[in-house]
This record gives sequence, structure tokens and C-alpha cells, in this order.
Amino acid sequence: MFVPTEDWLLVGTKPGHLLLYRIKKDAGTNRFEVTLEKSNKNFSKKIQQLYVVSQYKILISLLENNIHVHDLLTFQQITVVSKAKGSTLFACDLQQTSSGEESLRMCVAVRKKLQLYYWKDREFHELQGDLGVPDIPKSMAWCENSICVGFKRDYYLIRLDGRGSIKELFPTGKQLEPLVAPLADGKVAVGQDDLTVVLNEEGVCTQKCALNWTDIPIAMEHQPPYIIAVLPRYVEIRTLEPRLLVQNVELQRPRFISSAGPNIVYVASNHFVWRLVPVSIASQIRQLLQDKQFELALQLAKMKDDSDGDKKQQIHHIQNLYAFNLFCQKKFDDSMQVFAKLGTDPTHVIGLYPDLLPSDYRKQLHYPNPLPTLSGAELEKAHLALIDYLTQKRSHLVKQLNDSDPSTTSPLMEGTPTIKSRKKLLQIIDTTLLKCYLHGLHHKALQVLLDQSTKANSPLKGHERTVQYLQRLGAENLGIIFEFSPWVLKICPEDGLKIFTEDLPEVETLPRDKVLQFLKEGFEELAIPYLEHIIYVWDENGPEFHNVLIQLYLSRVQGLMKQYLNSLPEGVSAVPAGQEKGELGEFRNKLLSFLDISTSYEPARLISDFPFDGRKA
Repeated sequence: MFVPTEDWLLVGTKPGHLLLYRIKKDAGTNRFEVTLEKSNKNFSKKIQQLYVVSQYKILISLLENNIHVHDLLTFQQITVVSKAKGSTLFACDLQQTSSGEESLRMCVAVRKKLQLYYWKDREFHELQGDLGVPDIPKSMAWCENSICVGFKRDYYLIRLDGRGSIKELFPTGKQLEPLVAPLADGKVAVGQDDLTVVLNEEGVCTQKCALNWTDIPIAMEHQPPYIIAVLPRYVEIRTLEPRLLVQNVELQRPRFISSAGPNIVYVASNHFVWRLVPVSIASQIRQLLQDKQFELALQLAKMKDDSDGDKKQQIHHIQNLYAFNLFCQKKFDDSMQVFAKLGTDPTHVIGLYPDLLPSDYRKQLHYPNPLPTLSGAELEKAHLALIDYLTQKRSHLVKQLNDSDPSTTSPLMEGTPTIKSRKKLLQIIDTTLLKCYLHGLHHKALQVLLDQSTKANSPLKGHERTVQYLQRLGAENLGIIFEFSPWVLKICPEDGLKIFTEDLPEVETLPRDKVLQFLKEGFEELAIPYLEHIIYVWDENGPEFHNVLIQLYLSRVQGLMKQYLNSLPEGVSAVPAGQEKGELGEFRNKLLSFLDISTSYEPARLISDFPFDGRKA
């Protein structure tokens, strides 16, 4: 066993020796000078567990199945917890009271009971009566006013509510030993094979997803924002939020891990002790920004010891990058919320959108990466988020309009000009809102038409007005057309198809490949009349459209032929090819006629669809 403090390392060996090493870091390097300062070869016959409380200058140890407390400086024994004889495990919890004083609690496992103590006047005193548990604890950790305990087969949560109520959690899995590790925020990490979940004092999982390790962890330590696990062949470093694999460090059969505060982490095997030294926070942040891991970079920036001004400036810069990245990921609402909190110049936010700012001013703005291309439903969603953001900004500026001080907005990218005049900002915001409403109001108007379409007494009853509205929107609003046309196509396919075939410039210039794909995916029976219209009426010569019409004709003929053959009475021969009546005859004739008159289809791409003996069609 081993326990580190800030400048010291205590090591308990298998023969029962206690060794105290001084650890001194060489200036400017990651090398350490290690000196054996003190040793006690008669400390105990059996050292099972060690825990240092540097605030009280004491060493708590489990020796030969009993709890001992020694002076950390002299190794002189202070006390023995006589009632804890036969104990196999203990867990300590150091808290800070409301008055700023330290408070130490300890839980000791003695067979199938938990004993609870608190430290006062150089002694451990009973906190409350013993708590009975279902089995002998193998692993445990404090979790606020609960204790999470791992037994051989299951995990339980014991509440310290006077009664010691027990909540069964879940099985331990296939691992040989259960693993419960305390986290810095009062929660616990609990292992189930190669998964780790985070629980609060109620036993409720606080993470959306479990951490997934590359092997089953043996031991674990929390070094915010990282969680470090000892695996059979190496040490693995991950983050909880966001869930990331940061690093694997290969070591020879590691078994134990312990820390003594930020950046002081030791890992040990049966024969070696290693210290893990983190890269500087500044270097970590640079790499994380390159990798677009902004949330993690923010966590580290908040931990830096820089002057307040420099620290705030870097945090602000990272938050702007984070908001910009959210926009590029098309998380528009989240992005706008971050920009609103930051006080970023609204014109820099408006510049993220196409055609909303004057081109001369827009050319002065710079962004960390190329902006995403937005159209259709995505652009609609983005405009709605911008409307909410600008409405909030406008309200804030109106309240400050009589303030003589200039506007205090900040740039999205350092060095980019900002608008200082509140009146000018308001003018830009009002103009932009008007442009946005032209897009956003289409959505609202169409929703009203949909809502009123089934109301008996409404002057807007029916689908005709929706058809007319959608026909006038044009290609730039294709997403809205696809969003609001399905209900018309379902109740009246013939009128619904006119949304895409009416002889209007806005309709004729819709992207035909996208319209065809939309119809094939949701309204396949309308794909043929749509293709017939664009080819025969609008003289569409694109080979892909001619190919698809032939394939759809052929598919329809084959389906109708199967129905026709199945409907014939037993012993009755089929009508000779070319003499069929009804739909089958109609579509066979359409297919043959189109194959004859079209010069745009590609025979080489279609030949495999046709049988060599003529029987399928």
C-alpha cells in the first residue's frame, strides 16, 4: 500500500515495513529527486490499508484487521479503535463545515456490519449505531450522507438517515472485485465490468451514458476534469463530460493508484511506484482547441492560476469558439444562448447567416472556420433561433438607449471591428429581424392554414390555400415546402402534386432531383405523374429522369402482371402480350411508347432491369 502527500510518499510493504520518501521536483524538468527520510521495519506484520489526513497530521491504517491511528511525523501510535477488531475495510470522508472547519468521518466494515465514527480530540468516536448489511463489503466510498458499498455480487447504497435504509443498486458483473471510487464533487464512480456509472447520494445515475473503458478497471482516481483508471496492462485517462478517451499510459502490471491533490498522482505495482505528471494546462488547452473540445478546454481554463484579467479573457475567447462551433454543428438554439450570455457583438452573430448584412460590412468580419451552408428546413430553424436572440438583444439595448456610455459588446474574433453606437445596433437588428420574419412567418402562416383546414366554419377550411401558398415559395424555401406539403398529398394527391407541377416560375425552377427523391420516399405513386409532367410538358431531357421513369413503368407493369396472372381461373391461358386491358395494358403501352420516343435514357444502365426472354414484362 502507498499514500502520497504534497511532498511525501508513504509506502507500506508486504512484510509490514512503513517507508517515508521525500519527493522533490527538479526546477524546469519533470524529474524528481526521491529520498528515503524515514522507515519503520516493525510497523506491523500485515498492512492492509493506509489513509493520510494531512490536515490533522495523522495516518489511519488497517493493520492486522484493526484500525490504528499514528502521528504522521513521528509514526507514534495515537489510538486504536478497539471496537473495530476484525475489520477488513475502511473509508474516510473529510468535509468542510459551514464555519470552514474540517470534519472527518470514517466507515469501517466488520464482517456484515458497518461501524461509523467521527474524529475529535485525537480519538474516533461512534457516530451512530452499527448498520447491518447483506454480505461482507469488498469496496466502499462515502457519497455525501450515503455510503456506496460493493459486495461480491451486488452494489448497495446505505443512507445515513438514522435507520440505515438500504437500496439495492445493480450486480457487480463478471469482475473479480467490485469497484467503488469517490469523486471530487461528492458523488461516486461505480464499476460494472468495463463500464463506470456516476451516482449521487440517492443512488441515481447523474450521467447520460456510462464511461466505457478498454478493459475492466482495477482501481480508479478522480483528478478533475479527468478520471484515471488502472487497467491490467496500462493506465487509462478519460473525461466524464464530455466523454472522451484522453490517453493510455503503458506500465508493467499496475495495481494501485492514489493522489494527494491536483496534479499529484502515483501509480504502483507490486514492485514499482510511478508518478503521473500532467502536461501544462496551457498546452492541454491549445491541443483541445485544435481538436474542437471546447467544453473540456473551458473546464481547464477555469482551473488555471492566471491573473483574473487574463483568465477571463481566455475563458471568453474559448466560449466564443464554443458558440461558433455549436452553430457549425447546426445546434442553433444552443449557439445563440451562449452568444447572448457572452455579450458578443450582434452583427458578428448576424454575419453567420447568408444575405442578412450589407456586403461591405460583412467582408470585415472574420470567423475561426468556414461557415456552414444553410438552406431549406435548416435555414428556417436557424432563422427562428436568430429571431429569439435578436429580440432579446433588442429589448436589452432599448433599456440602455439613454445611457451615454458606448456599447460594450465584444468581438467574436479578436481584432474584428465592433459597433459602438446603440442606435446603429438597433437599426441593424430591426432590419435583420424584418428579413428573418419574411422566412419565419412562412412557417407560422402555413401552420395556421393547417390548423384551420379542418374547422367547419373557418373561412380557411380546405387545402386549396396551402397549395397556392406553397406554389409561390420558390426553391429557397424548399424545406418548408417539403414540411407542409405531405398533409395535402395524403388527403388529395392530385391537388397536392400541383405544388410541384403548376405552370408557375417558382414551381418550374424547384430542384427536380430533390422533388423526385421526396416523392419516391413518401409518395411513390405520384413519382410517375411528376416525371411525366416534367418530361412531356416541361421538356426535361436529363437522362436520370428518363431512366427513373422507365424503371417505375417497368416496376408497375411487373406488379400488375403478377396480380393479373394470380387472378386467372385454373386452366385459363393468359391474354397474348400487347392485348391486356385495364391498368396493365395502359402501363405496358406507356413503357413501350416511352422506350420508342425518348432519346435521353441510357440503355446500358437499364438493360439489367429487362429479361432476355420477354416474360417479366
